[in-house]
Amino acid sequence: MATKIHPAAIVEDGAQLGVDCDIRAGAFIGRHCVLEDGVVVHPYAVLGGDPQDLRFDPRVNSAVRIGARTTVREHVTVHRSTREGAATQVGANCFLMATCHVAHDCVVGDNVVIANAALLAGHVHVGANAFLGGGAVFHQGGRVGESAMVGGGSRIALDVPPFVMAAERNEIIGLNLVGLRRRGFPRTTIVELKNAFREVYFTAGNIRTIAADALGSARYSSEQARRFLEFFTTGKRGVARPRRDAVLEEADVG
Repeated sequence: MATKIHPAAIVEDGAQLGVDCDIRAGAFIGRHCVLEDGVVVHPYAVLGGDPQDLRFDPRVNSAVRIGARTTVREHVTVHRSTREGAATQVGANCFLMATCHVAHDCVVGDNVVIANAALLAGHVHVGANAFLGGGAVFHQGGRVGESAMVGGGSRIALDVPPFVMAAERNEIIGLNLVGLRRRGFPRTTIVELKNAFREVYFTAGNIRTIAADALGSARYSSEQARRFLEFFTTGKRGVARPRRDAVLEEADVG
């Protein structure tokens, strides 16, 4: 199907649009943008604006890349990278709700939902299938792991591991069991993730060393449990911890 550009939309010369895109009235697509097939951009979204960095040189040739079938709602802003030849990236099948912000040099994986007014500072990495609640704010350079769920209004300045739920100020409140079930993970995988969660968070000692030791053992065979453990062994920033009432559901894990 042909791409549609509605009246009063602005698509600058040099922007690249795939097939079957729908650019609604009043949307702005800067010349540094690459939109893959089937992207929908609603009124007054701004894609490809300059980064909010006082040291940025507008002559830098950088980009924004939006994956196929992603929907960008009203007043969303996605800024281009600060680095020559680099891109701020949003994956395929994402849903960016109204007024959310994706800053320069962010990398957002596939199937991510960013709810209304959530704000990502520069260089934030968000894993596939994550859900970021409305009004949540994320400090520059942080990581949010795949299939993590971050509650609305959260203030996140530490890394959030994959497959967990986070809320308030850097608080882990348990595994994202609903998300795990929706993705169809088997019971054995969920049990391994629970065990890995307990071992990392409720064993005394250095959290990175504990995770590395668990990763080197034969106790965890599922890809998901091993990715959970690997998350703690990488990165430069601290990792969010459970609050005291964090609960891992024991019943109905199948």
